[in-house]
Amino acid sequence: MEYEGIVYRPPSEARSLIIQVTIGCAHNTCTFCNMYKAKQFRIRRMEEILADLEEAAKSRYASWIERVFLADGDALVVKTEDLLTILARIRELFPQVSRVSSYGTAQDILRKPEEDLRALRDAGLGIVYVGAESGDNEILRYIHKDVTAEEIAEAGRKLKRCGIQTSVTLISGLGGRGRVTRHALSCARLISEMNPEYASFLTLRLYEGTPMYDDVVSGRFERITPDEIVDEMELFLKNVDSPGTVFRTNHASNYVVLAGTLNDDIPAMLEKLEEAKRTHRYRVFRETGDLL
Repeated sequence: MEYEGIVYRPPSEARSLIIQVTIGCAHNTCTFCNMYKAKQFRIRRMEEILADLEEAAKSRYASWIERVFLADGDALVVKTEDLLTILARIRELFPQVSRVSSYGTAQDILRKPEEDLRALRDAGLGIVYVGAESGDNEILRYIHKDVTAEEIAEAGRKLKRCGIQTSVTLISGLGGRGRVTRHALSCARLISEMNPEYASFLTLRLYEGTPMYDDVVSGRFERITPDEIVDEMELFLKNVDSPGTVFRTNHASNYVVLAGTLNDDIPAMLEKLEEAKRTHRYRVFRETGDLL
């Protein structure tokens, strides 16, 4: 099995078998993202996908595979009948697998009829990771997300109606200075409307060669400080209402690691944020070619 280019997956899929169903991302215009810029989007041929599954089934690790992640950026863009073929083969080759997952855009989710999504759920698709980034339409337009907050919320509700779990990712600092309050409150509103099973925040990191990087260098976009990131997170937590949502800020980019369940653990998480800001104990990472 050979992977094409760099392969990305959610942190929670670290032990999953990763199968590239698509190469790259069908959207691939977000101004902050450099993940799939070196790839020309295409859907892989079914023979290639099934061959990868069969090769994995013959490996010495086959019996250890309990989860499968369908890469790259948005496997849900694939026709439902083809996804069902893939899911059926996974079930045949790996009967012990408890969950199959993928990234999915709000556009992909909204395009699929509910009967298709329920069929995918019945075939084993257990969770879809949705990169919402923000709940503010002005910010979404600025980053060229090509979707509205209302559409993202409806996509999440649609998955919930169809019995597929949702993990929503947001990005701290995405609104820059001047939009801290707006970004925080819009994210709180979005998660409250979706009530997803999982929600998390990354912190904005910018890479050379992306339009948003150029905006920072030129002064068109002003990034916010770690203290302001904490202020934004506090505002989010004080306004979100999403009982039962498992919440995390445990990505390598996050200045403060939070873990809890909304709404019960909000007071404890707010206390941790207050302590971090008081002591200035923030995690800091540096990588060549990025602006952290």
